[in-house]
Order: sequence, then structure tokens, then C-alpha cells
Amino acid sequence: MKKKAFVTGATGFIGASIVRELLKDGLEVRALVRAGSNTANLAGLDVELWRGDLLDQDSLRQGLKGCSVLYHAAADYRLWTRDPAEMYRINVDGTVAIMEAALHNALERVVYTSSVGTLGNPGNGTPGTEVTPVALPDMVGHYKKSKFLAERAAAKFVARGLPLVIVNPSTPVGPLDVKPTPTGKIIVDFLNRKMPAYLDTGLNIIAVEDCARGHILAAERGRTGEKYILGNSNLTLRDIFGMLSEITGQSAPKVRLPYMPILLAAYVNESLSRITGKEPLIPLAGVQMAAKYMYFDSAKAVRELGLSQTSVKDALKRAVDWFRVNGYVKG
Repeated sequence: MKKKAFVTGATGFIGASIVRELLKDGLEVRALVRAGSNTANLAGLDVELWRGDLLDQDSLRQGLKGCSVLYHAAADYRLWTRDPAEMYRINVDGTVAIMEAALHNALERVVYTSSVGTLGNPGNGTPGTEVTPVALPDMVGHYKKSKFLAERAAAKFVARGLPLVIVNPSTPVGPLDVKPTPTGKIIVDFLNRKMPAYLDTGLNIIAVEDCARGHILAAERGRTGEKYILGNSNLTLRDIFGMLSEITGQSAPKVRLPYMPILLAAYVNESLSRITGKEPLIPLAGVQMAAKYMYFDSAKAVRELGLSQTSVKDALKRAVDWFRVNGYVKG
């Protein structure tokens, strides 16, 4: 009898990639889908859609029946929201609810998708690790704060007997980035020639397929209660634009923006957004994050899980191709 995996966030970027990797391995997949969700990322796949909600304990308990492993990849990932309380309900309360349901159903393994945003980060170009010191006041913006609290809440279930492994993805790139993510939007803006300049910052990039496979490796090989950074290459934003230029033949932005005027503009944008309810053109949290080089060390995941480190440039090309084919590029 095939093992069955339950995946939350399966219609999203990382979640849909996890689903595809699980299907490659011959597992049955049951995907939690909220009413009204865009299921385009699951179209044509042999997946059981389970209609429910992270805040509906009964739907979670029923959905997990017969499953052996849970991949909790769902999250409200936005750099700005008019109602932060909703983000905390989904990211924190929703995580607690599904961990309770997993404990009730005695699952063999639970993998929780956190973020490198919850980890300590020196910010000076020295990569952060799973054990770099960090505290809630270090978190910039409601997304990071909510994920930090959610990760801490999930970790408490280990003491109650839940076989939990936490993964901290860095910045995945590749196909299926439907919304797109903030990093995907940078790629789309570059392709649409809306990126005339750049900030002096850096990111850790990983192919989304490697990130998804890292979740499965965590279920198979990860140590209960441990955290694993799923990342690959530390690159400046200028490096990333250079790769995109080589891939597309388009010119990379050459003007480096000074930080303080952009920060001031972000504060003004944020204030206007509170009045209008419209998303700011320059999200304050994004600019504040850019003050640090978000570099991380994935050596532990490579060593203990066997995390693949495939070409980031190839991943960027797959992202470019996918955005073009799916109508994100104008003209």
C-alpha cells in the first residue's frame, strides 16, 4: 500500500513543487485547499484535493486520517498587509492547529516549512546558521515576526511526542511562482524592464526543485527537533541581475541606489497605504530587510540530508522561461 502525504500550501510555489517531488517518488498526495484557492499549480496532477482551512480543527483532523507524513508549507507570505492580525492567525494559529491535528493522528513524520527569516543573521556578509543567536525583536515586519512565533510554537510539540523536523528555506527560484513571491516579482520586473536600479544587498538562492526535495529528505533523514537551512548560493542583488542579463540578453541595472532615501520613500508609501488600503509600491519591510546581506550556510542540510546544490543560474533560467510562457512578461 502506498504511503500518503498531506501537504498544506500545495497550490503555492514551494508546496506545488513538494507535491511534484512526492508524486515522482510514488506517494499518494492529499492537498489542503481552501475555498476559492487558485489550483492552477495542481492542474493535471493525480492529487486528492481536501477542502478545508488551517483554522478548522475538524477538517484538519479528518484530512490527516490515513496519512503518514505531513508537509506544512502553507503561510501568508506578504511584505505588507492592512490587517496583520490575519497574518498571525494563519501563520501562528494555523500552525498550532495543524500540529495538534498531526499529534492527534499519530503521524510518522511532520516537516514544518519555516524560513531563513526566522534565523540569526550577522548581516555583514557572514552567513547565518541554524544556531546563530536570534530573538523576536530582531524580526523585521509582520511576516518574519509571525513565522518566528510559528516556528517556536511548532517546536514545542516535539516535547509532546510529535516527530517534527523544521526546514528553513532561503530564497527559492524556478517555475510555479504564481503570485509571484517578492523575489519572483524582482525577476518579472527585470523582464518587463521596470528595474532601472538596485540596492546593495544580497540573498541566498536555491532552485525551488532542490528546496522541495530538501523537504522530503528532511522527512526521511532529518533528526527530530532539528532545523535545516535549505539554501545554496549567497549572491548580491547585482550578481543576480548579472545572471539574468546573461540569460536574457537584457541590460542589467547599473545604478546603485542609496539606502536612506529609499527607506524614507518606503515610510511615506507605508503611511499612504494605511489610508488607501492599497499595497505600497515600496514595501517598508522589504527595504528594511535589504539593509542586511541575507546570507546563510546550508552545510548542515548538505551534510545530514544530502541536499542538492544544483545550478542557481539554471534555476533562474527556468523561472524566466516559466514567467514568459505564463504571461507575466509584457511585450
